[in-house]
Amino acid sequence: MINRYKTIAKEGTSLFKDRGSKFLGFAYPVDSEHSIKERLDQLRKSYHDARHHCYAYVLEPDGRLFRANDDGEPVNSAGKPILAQIEGRSLKNVLVVVVRYFGGTLLGVGGLIQAYRKAASEAIEKGEIITKHIHIKCRLWFEYHSMDAVMRIIREHRLKQWDQQFELSCSLMVRIRKEDADSVIRKLKLADCRIEILGTG
Repeated sequence: MINRYKTIAKEGTSLFKDRGSKFLGFAYPVDSEHSIKERLDQLRKSYHDARHHCYAYVLEPDGRLFRANDDGEPVNSAGKPILAQIEGRSLKNVLVVVVRYFGGTLLGVGGLIQAYRKAASEAIEKGEIITKHIHIKCRLWFEYHSMDAVMRIIREHRLKQWDQQFELSCSLMVRIRKEDADSVIRKLKLADCRIEILGTG
C-alpha cells in the first residue's frame, strides 16, 4: 500500500548549453493532466521562438499515468531521457519540460540525449525534492450532540477541516493521512459519525 510519495516542492529551472544550442529546463509540481496542459501552453507562449518544447511527466502516487514527448526531435532522444530523470528519482506528480533553442550545429542523437538528460536533471535538483503523505478526503455527518466527541478526534489527529455546517445536523470535510485512515475512521464511527470517502489527494 502506497502511503507517501516523492515530488518537488516548487518550480526548478536550469540552463544547459552545448555547441550553440540552449536547453532551458523547467520542473513543476503538478496534480492533473489539466495543470500539465496549462504549464505547457504557458511555456509555448513564453518561448514561442524556440525550436522544441520536449517534456515528460508522471502522475498519481503509484505513477500509473506517465508520458514522454520528443516534440519533433529524433525518436527517444528527448522525452525518454527526461522521463528517465523523473523515474530515476522515483518522483510522482511532476512535469519536466526542456525548451531547446537550436544553435546551428547538429548534436546527433547521443548529444541530444545527454543534453536533455542534463537540463532535466538540473531543473529537478533546483526544485527541492520532498516527501508528501497521501490523504483521504472525507465528508463527515453527525448530530449536534456528537460534536464534542467528533471535534476531539479531529484535534487529536490534527485533521485539516473545511466546509463546516454546524446546525442540529452537522457536516464537514476532513483530510486524513492514508496510513491513519482505518483507525481514525473507526474512532469517528464510534462517535456516531457517518463518513463518505470522496477520494485521495
